[in-house]
Amino acid sequence: MIREPLAAGMTRHWDVEEVVVDTRTEFQHLVIARTAQGLSLFCDDDRQSTEFSQLTYHEALMVPALLLADRVDRVLVIGSSEGVVCQMAVAAGASVVDHIDIDSQAVRLCAEHLPYGYTLDELALAEKGEGPIRVQYIDGYEYIRTTSERYDIVLVDLPDEREEEAQHNRLYGAEFLALCKALLTPGGVVVSQAGCQTMWRNTTLTRMWQRFNEVFDTVAYYGSDEHEWAYLFGRADEVADPTALMVERLPGCGYQPETIDDLALVGNSIPPYLVRHSLA
Repeated sequence: MIREPLAAGMTRHWDVEEVVVDTRTEFQHLVIARTAQGLSLFCDDDRQSTEFSQLTYHEALMVPALLLADRVDRVLVIGSSEGVVCQMAVAAGASVVDHIDIDSQAVRLCAEHLPYGYTLDELALAEKGEGPIRVQYIDGYEYIRTTSERYDIVLVDLPDEREEEAQHNRLYGAEFLALCKALLTPGGVVVSQAGCQTMWRNTTLTRMWQRFNEVFDTVAYYGSDEHEWAYLFGRADEVADPTALMVERLPGCGYQPETIDDLALVGNSIPPYLVRHSLA
């Protein structure tokens, strides 16, 4: 059994049918196990993705960014070890996808054991930089801080921000978001996994809503109606109605989602009451 902490006094128990991988990498405790939701990835006991729901998660993260960005040619992905969003970017027409992840062992174990995302052969090519996806195993903050590259989409997909000190907390701050913004091409988009919508677990989402509104002139929200995660999208310029723009562009998107349609884009575009009112 895996005990996943949710909030103060709340824990979710996952029945495990089979443990496929149980290891401690240089950066985290990683488990790949077979659960009622199929093969499932856990990092430090937090569920990251499952065979059953990963497409819903990854499309909610990537698709609004594909629609909000004026171009989808050059994409930067920080984290997201499974590689699913990198493949979506290529399907949408990206010619360069730089995938930056600090944990090489995690990425390789995902490719070896998960039935979604990279295969081992695809990852090997990406590690060599042969093809549109180029994988590098370095610190995402340092890459963002030092690169001279420019991108149409900068996507950050990490475990939730911790209340306690954690290495990846730096990649949720306003300073980091401003560095991401500086890498954008005109009409480009920064997107981040921003936490959970529920009022008993919304601390990260509230903070990120405040930070995005501090850094970006346009902020769009997508809260998945079939998952428990929310995502924020920022543009450096002003867009009068970002949701309407996404709906308009959906039919022509090079990647056609299976879990998002025009009504989902409209219906999931309003942040929760407590999050919206945190700006007051």
